[in-house]
Amino acid sequence: MKTKPGNAVQLIGRVARLFDALAAYDEPVSLKVLSADTELHPSTAHRILAALAIEGLVERDARGRYRLGHKLIQLGCRLRGDATLEQLARPVMDALRDELGETVNLTIREGDDVVYIARSTVPNRIMRVEQVIGSRAPLHVTAVGKLILGEQRPDDCRAYAARTHLARFTPNTIVDADRLIAEVQRDHQQGYAFDNEEAELGVGCIGVLVRDGEGAAVAGLSVSAPMDRRRDDWVSRVVAAGRDISARLGYREPTVAVAEGA
Repeated sequence: MKTKPGNAVQLIGRVARLFDALAAYDEPVSLKVLSADTELHPSTAHRILAALAIEGLVERDARGRYRLGHKLIQLGCRLRGDATLEQLARPVMDALRDELGETVNLTIREGDDVVYIARSTVPNRIMRVEQVIGSRAPLHVTAVGKLILGEQRPDDCRAYAARTHLARFTPNTIVDADRLIAEVQRDHQQGYAFDNEEAELGVGCIGVLVRDGEGAAVAGLSVSAPMDRRRDDWVSRVVAAGRDISARLGYREPTVAVAEGA
C-alpha cells in the first residue's frame, strides 16, 4: 500500500518532533518521556523509532532507552561545507600514519560491533595491519570498542556481555564481565585504550574516541600495528589526533575552572 501524500507529510512531522525531543537530552531517554514530549501515542512513537533504528538514525540501549544514531553525523557534516566524517578525518589520519608509520583506522559503532569505515595505510610496507573497509569486530575485542563500552553504565556493559557471551578470539580476549567493566571504566577515565592481541594474535591497537559538537562519541580513531612494533609513547599522538578530528566536528574541550588563590 502506497503512503498518501498527506500521511507522508504527517509522518515527516512526527519524525522531526522525535529528533527534536531526542536532541534535547544528553542521555538516552525512555519511550514514555519521548511520547509525552512529542504528544505522540506510545505505540506510534515506538513504531517510528523502530524504523529509524533499522536505518541507524536512532539507537536503543540495553534498558530500552533511545538516543540519536551515529549515522546522523554524516548528515550533520554535510551541512558543514559538504564534508563527510571521513573527509574531515582524512588529513589527520594521513598525518598520523606518516608520523607513526602504521595503519590508522576510523570506525563507527553499529549495534554491538565497531565497523571500519576508513583507513590510511603505509604504501609499499610489506608487513602491515590492514582492516577491510566494512568489516566488523565486537566491541570488547577492540580498543575503540572498549572506550564505547566505557561511555555506558556498568549495567549496560553487563547487558552487552550477556547478549554477546563475550566471544573469545584469542587467549588474551577478555571473557569475564567484571574484568571487562573494570577495564573499560579505567579506559574511559584515561581517555584511550589498548587492544593487546585481543582480536588477533600478533596485532595490537591504540584507540581514542571522536566527539561531535555536542560531545557525543560518534566515531573512533585507532592505530594498528604488529605488537613488536607498537609503542606506548604513541598514546599522546593518537590522543592529539582524536582531539583534532573532534575539533573539526565542532567539539570543544571542557574548560577547567581554577579557584582564586590556587
